[in-house]
Amino acid sequence: MNSARHAALLATLQNAPVKAQPEKWGLQASDIYGENVFGLAAMRKHLPHAVYQELERTINQRQRLNPQIADVVANAMKDWAIERGATHYTHWFQPMTGLTAEKHDAFLSPTQNGQVISEFSGKMLITGEPDASSFPSGGLRSTFEARGYTAWDPTVPAFIIKQPFGATLHIPTFFYSYSGEALDRKIPLQRSIDALSTQALRILRLFGNLEATSVQAMVGPEQEYFLVDKNLALLREDLMLCGRTLQGAQVPKGQEMADHYFGSIPERVLSFMQDLEQELLALGIPAKTRHNEVAPGQFELAPVFEDANTACDHNMLIMNLMRHIAPRHGFICLLHEKPFAGVNGSGKHNNWSMCDSTGQNLLNPGQTPQDNAQFLVFLAAVLRAVHKHSQVLRLGTIGAGNDHRLGANEAPPAILSVYLGEQLTNVIEQIMHHGHGVSQDKPKMEIGVSTLPPLPLDLSDRNRTSPFAFTGNKFEFRAVGSSQSIAPVNIALNAAVACALDDIATELETKISQGIHLNQALQELLPRLFQEHQNIIFNGNGYTEEWKKEAEQRGLPNYNNTVDALLHYTDQNVQEVFLRHKVLNQKEMLSRQEILLENYANTICIEAKVFLDMLRTKILPAAQKAEYQAAKTLFYVQQVTSDGSACEQETFKVLKHEISALVAATHILEENVAKTKSAQTSKEQAILSRDLILPAMQTCRKYADKLETLLDDNLWQLPKYKELLWIH
Repeated sequence: MNSARHAALLATLQNAPVKAQPEKWGLQASDIYGENVFGLAAMRKHLPHAVYQELERTINQRQRLNPQIADVVANAMKDWAIERGATHYTHWFQPMTGLTAEKHDAFLSPTQNGQVISEFSGKMLITGEPDASSFPSGGLRSTFEARGYTAWDPTVPAFIIKQPFGATLHIPTFFYSYSGEALDRKIPLQRSIDALSTQALRILRLFGNLEATSVQAMVGPEQEYFLVDKNLALLREDLMLCGRTLQGAQVPKGQEMADHYFGSIPERVLSFMQDLEQELLALGIPAKTRHNEVAPGQFELAPVFEDANTACDHNMLIMNLMRHIAPRHGFICLLHEKPFAGVNGSGKHNNWSMCDSTGQNLLNPGQTPQDNAQFLVFLAAVLRAVHKHSQVLRLGTIGAGNDHRLGANEAPPAILSVYLGEQLTNVIEQIMHHGHGVSQDKPKMEIGVSTLPPLPLDLSDRNRTSPFAFTGNKFEFRAVGSSQSIAPVNIALNAAVACALDDIATELETKISQGIHLNQALQELLPRLFQEHQNIIFNGNGYTEEWKKEAEQRGLPNYNNTVDALLHYTDQNVQEVFLRHKVLNQKEMLSRQEILLENYANTICIEAKVFLDMLRTKILPAAQKAEYQAAKTLFYVQQVTSDGSACEQETFKVLKHEISALVAATHILEENVAKTKSAQTSKEQAILSRDLILPAMQTCRKYADKLETLLDDNLWQLPKYKELLWIH
């Protein structure tokens, strides 16, 4: 057993949990929380009082930044960062790659006497000009036009990332083109937040709330991930280049026993989690929950709710830190939605709610009739948004990786529906029926006056098959993929709910202007809204075939792959959601469709080319060695026995059949990749990737997986599932 695979297995025996640094022993969360963040506490300490107050108003009330205070803020931020060992700063932004980007500049400027001084001006803080030529733009700019701009987002605090030999100040920024279009996901996210706030405030004003100055989308994204031993992962180019295994026979034991789920966390993994959490706490990221997930080797981290903009930045940081910290502990962190066939993949549950500036959760049913009525209006808006704009929400969850989960009986189906639970569903049914007249022996439910009972936080058991479930005072959107930024789904959700609130507010304002009392207007509006959108409510099992048929009868779309969903990006009803409140303009929408189609096609083609390389250089050579050994064994057995060689003949025959079939399938896959790459447009390439490459890859995998089970263990070079999933 002298193969690289077996050497890697032996190396894993040398791995031990990485101990925390002595200076971190015994530290509480409160001791380190936010120590590497230039947040309000640090600003209060380092800024003049008047400047601090003005910047605080900018952050909390989202007022325009006064450029006259920029130099003071920049100098204080520089001094604070240098005190903590920072030598460089970077404008940290989120281009359409789905990752984050940064270019580091030193805090120095040459002087006339040949020396250097530390320098960081207000202009450097507010605006940067990176080379944007190689970032995806979807046609918004030409490749030879290199200029792009970053602009400071003061609503999210700057932070320091420390490394063994220094530290860098990271300044969260927007990223836009020379002509002003958004080249990132942060700008449209902020636009969607502003749109939601504007429309939600109209509803609050109707209910007499004059105190709230804004409404914030609040998000708590749960993050699932896999950890794989680094020694083993390095031997699998599919894991290193694609983030998932393209081949792998099923393990004798997977998740059938449910013994990994919520089980005792392995010591090495716990050491990684503790290291990660200390880094997150120092960055002001409130990591709350950690546990084993369903599949072996799978784990989860969940933070506390934050405003959507901050939550998005923090989730990108969490993913970055997971990838960087895992190798310290001898692991590779896999964020792909489906790293391993046959066991659960990973999602990212996007828990979403609305909160006004006074701290009131607008999706909390409340204890009084007034609260009840307001809650029902916001609930109706969410139902309207999900029902009327489900195509938009589906576009927030697309991706080649996520296609392996959605509808695969482990994640919510691609059909969007809303789970409300029995009690809230009954309330809505009463409102619908009583609003349209019922028998006299049943009391009439008067919105805003009586009878909606106080609702507990946990209205019912959770429905894990629902993509969009109400869980007491928030909605849990379960369809987001684990590797995805949460910006697209929250852009879609905020924009769709803003449109629904706009519709409702306009109707109510019109009726009140006609002299109709709010309660009477609600008595007429809410029953009709709940009736109109009741088809989106489904409390049953979303995995069944019966639900797919019922959903079709209800008129609910089922876009079960990324390409089908993306082809609807330019539908008029989809564009209207983004255009109405200027979340995206038409050029930005078309560019995003182009980028996402190109990304899908590139992802599939890269996976296919990696798989072809694995087939030619590892899988087929190993299989042919086994075939040669089987042929030699058969030959010698036939020479020395007269009793026949049926067993040896069968072994050789099976191997030869599987190898021949795999060789033929490999040729077809190669041809399909060439056909796809020769297509002229991203749309054509995406369609061909889905229709030609994916089926050909699946055929190759079927034969490769079979060969893994037939070959002598010493011949197989690739670490197997039982090793990748269970060694921690």
